Amino acid sequence: MKIALIQSDLFWENPSKNRENFDSKINEIESEVNLIVLPEMFSTGFTMNPSAVAETMDGETVIWMKGIAKQKNAAVTGSLVITENEKFYNRMFFVFPSGEIQFYNKRHLFTLAGEDQFYTAGTEKVIVEYLDWKICLQVCYDLRFPVFARNTENYDLLLYVANWPKVRTNAWDALLKARAIENLSYAVGVNRIGIDANNYEHIGHSQAVDFLGNYILEPQETEGVFVVDLDKNKMLETRKKLDFLSDQDVFEIKI
Repeated sequence: MKIALIQSDLFWENPSKNRENFDSKINEIESEVNLIVLPEMFSTGFTMNPSAVAETMDGETVIWMKGIAKQKNAAVTGSLVITENEKFYNRMFFVFPSGEIQFYNKRHLFTLAGEDQFYTAGTEKVIVEYLDWKICLQVCYDLRFPVFARNTENYDLLLYVANWPKVRTNAWDALLKARAIENLSYAVGVNRIGIDANNYEHIGHSQAVDFLGNYILEPQETEGVFVVDLDKNKMLETRKKLDFLSDQDVFEIKI
């Protein structure tokens, strides 16, 4: 699977400018790709002011994602601020080239920033099936909770979108490798760069890690589009030789 990781600064609470910015970057993709990955809250930045920017499931940014997926014949993913039933969600979309949508509501809300005071947490783990790949959708702070990401579904790819600040970059790098290794899965993380309205600096470190913890794409600190090619057969061969997933402890997660 060929994946385009798009690392960019974000315009604070300005969906139209962010869509325009990502339009430009997506148009830079010269080769055919299967999946385009945008950061967490890519249309607004990590805002705790959802009432000012929230969109609906048929809002402009969702329509834009559908248009990009059709135009590029590639799935598009990233998270948005969504309002539904008088609640706000940090919702990660997975838009298929056909226009079909699946989504995941961020389970672990970042209490340090007060995200839990403004958004409603998700309750379900979501595995998307696309081009014979099983992809586990995760958002930012979810990275710190390995139990929720346990590979009990034999998924092939862990996908994290984030607004992860520079001050905790070491944790981002270490945990992405850990999640890949412990789940014998590819792990791809896409983060933003730049300084947000709360004066938090982000240096990206978008990256791709294989099922043994080796970099396919080393952490990047510049704005850009980075394309990686993941080989599912290599991962399956390794799982057959190193059948660690069969030895997992059995327990239940209570939500």
